[in-house]
Amino acid sequence: IIVGAGPSGLVACKTLLEAATHDFPFDPIVLEQEDDIGDTFQYRFYENTTLVSSKQLTSFSDFRLPLSHSDHLTLEQYVNYLRDYASHFNLWSRIHLACKVVNILKDPQGGHNVSYVRKREDNPAEWDSEAITIHIPYLAICTGLHIVPHVPGIPGGDNALKNNPEAKLFHSSEYKSRDQLRGKKILIFGTGETGMDIAYESAKAGAKEVVLCSRAGFLSFPKALNDFSLLGFKFESKSPVPIDSLITNLGETAYVHPWVAKSHTRWFISDFVIKRVLWVLTGTQAGCNQWVGELEPERLGRADVFLNKVSLCLCFPSDPDEDMPPQTDFTVELAPFSSHFTEGGRAISPLDLDKRSRPKRKDAVRIQGKVVKPNLVAYATGYEQKFGFLGEGYKTPGEADVRNICWSGDTSVAFIGFVRPGVGAIPPISEIQSMFWVLLLRDQVCKPLRAAHYHLLVNENTRIKYGVDHSTYVSTLAKDIGAAPGLREVWREYGWHVVLCYCFGAVFIPFYRLVGPSKSPVAPVIIKTELWDTITRRGLIGNIIGS
Repeated sequence: IIVGAGPSGLVACKTLLEAATHDFPFDPIVLEQEDDIGDTFQYRFYENTTLVSSKQLTSFSDFRLPLSHSDHLTLEQYVNYLRDYASHFNLWSRIHLACKVVNILKDPQGGHNVSYVRKREDNPAEWDSEAITIHIPYLAICTGLHIVPHVPGIPGGDNALKNNPEAKLFHSSEYKSRDQLRGKKILIFGTGETGMDIAYESAKAGAKEVVLCSRAGFLSFPKALNDFSLLGFKFESKSPVPIDSLITNLGETAYVHPWVAKSHTRWFISDFVIKRVLWVLTGTQAGCNQWVGELEPERLGRADVFLNKVSLCLCFPSDPDEDMPPQTDFTVELAPFSSHFTEGGRAISPLDLDKRSRPKRKDAVRIQGKVVKPNLVAYATGYEQKFGFLGEGYKTPGEADVRNICWSGDTSVAFIGFVRPGVGAIPPISEIQSMFWVLLLRDQVCKPLRAAHYHLLVNENTRIKYGVDHSTYVSTLAKDIGAAPGLREVWREYGWHVVLCYCFGAVFIPFYRLVGPSKSPVAPVIIKTELWDTITRRGLIGNIIGS
C-alpha cells in the first residue's frame, strides 16, 4: 500500500512496478483521500505561483519536459505533468481516489493491516462508516510534508480580531487569491517562500499596509540568474540559469574524501566563494542583491539554512538604514516576530529578541513606535508532521535511522519524501529514495552504509530537523545502490560528452541511471540534450565558479 498520490506516491508506485520479480512480486495500490492526484500542488496552491525548483531538477529521470518548455512550471502545469506521468507508466489502475486511510496496525503474524474508508456515493462530503481492511507486507507513507498547518501561539492573537467583524486570521494554506488581500492592513508571520509570495501579492493587490515578520532573517536568491553587471560591464544571458543547477558534480560528488565529507569542508568553501561573488556582483553578501533581513553571520551558509528562491518581494521591503533610495512607492515593513497582541489588537515587536550580546536587529529598531494594528493576520509558518492513522509500534520519519527512509528494526515501512533540501526539490529525492527502498527490501544495497554527512546543521531549538543538503543526500543514496558512476566507467561506455555533462552538471537523477540496477537507455539521451543545454547556459565563468 502507498498512502498518498502526490509526486512521491506516484514515483514510488512506478518504481515498485518496475522492480517486481518472482521473488518480490510487488503489486502496489495507491490510496489517496482527495478526488484527484497531485497532493499539495493540486489542493494547497494560490494564484500567480510557480514552482521555485526548475524542470531540469524536478522532472523524474525518465519522463522529461520538452526543451522548449519554460524552466519553471506553474502548479497547474505540474499537476498536468503528474497526470501525464501516471498515464505514461500505466499507473491509473493502481490509484484509488477518495480513499482515506484511517488506521494502520501491525499484524501479529507479520505485515500490516491497513484500514480505509471511501467517500459516500450519495454524499461525497461524508465518509462511509464501514472501513475496508487490507493485509499487506509492505507500506510506503507518501503523504508529504505540507499537510497539517503549523500555527505558533502568539499571546493575545485573538485580540487582532476583536471589535472588527472584517478582520481575519488564516494560515497560508488557506490563501488563494489577491481578493483576500485587497485593501487590508496585513501582518505576515514567516519569511519563507510562501510568506514572501503573500507579501508581494499583498503589495500588488493594493493592500493598505504590509508588515512581514521574520524570526531571524532569511537568505534570498532568485530562482533563476539572468543579467548582471561587473565593473561597469553588463553581461547579458539569452536564457536564465536556474539557481538549483549551479552547483556541479565535479567538486561536490564525483569524489569526496571521507574527511572532507565529515567536516563539511566543501560546503564552507562554496559558501566562501559564493559570498565573495555576491559582494562583487551586488555589493552585499547577505543574499543576491539582498539588503534587508540578513541572517546572523554564523547562520549565513548552505549548511544552516533553507534558501528562499522567491525574490520578487525584495523590491518592496524598506531598508532599515535608509541609505538606499526606495525602489517603489509601496513599502513592505520588516519586523521581528511579534511577542504579543495588546487588548486593542496592536502587534508588539520587542526591541531585541536575541538575548545574546549582538547589535539590535535593524528592523526591530525601525519598527519601534510604529502602530501595527492589522485586520488580516497571515501565518506563513509551515507545517507539522502528524500521523494519526499509524497504530502502536510505528515510528515517524524523524526516527527513520536508515537514510531517513525507514528504521533498522522494520524496513517494510518507508517514508518517501520526508526530507527537505536546503536547495533543491523533493520529487527527485523521492525517486532515488524509492530506488533505495526497493533494493533494500531485495537486500541489494551496499552494506555497511556509509556515515551520514548530508544533514543540515541544526541546534536543539530548531523546529525543522529534517533538512538535508540536496546534492550530498542524493549522491549518498546513489552510492548506496551502486548507481553513482565512475568517470572512467562513463567515458568507456558513453564517451567524453557524457563525462563533461556529469562533471559540470548538477545532481540530476538521470546521471544515476547511467549505470547500476536502474540503468536506463534514455538517460544518456537526456543528458546530451536537456542537461547539456543547462550546462552551456552558464558559460565558462559560471561553470568554473560552480565547480
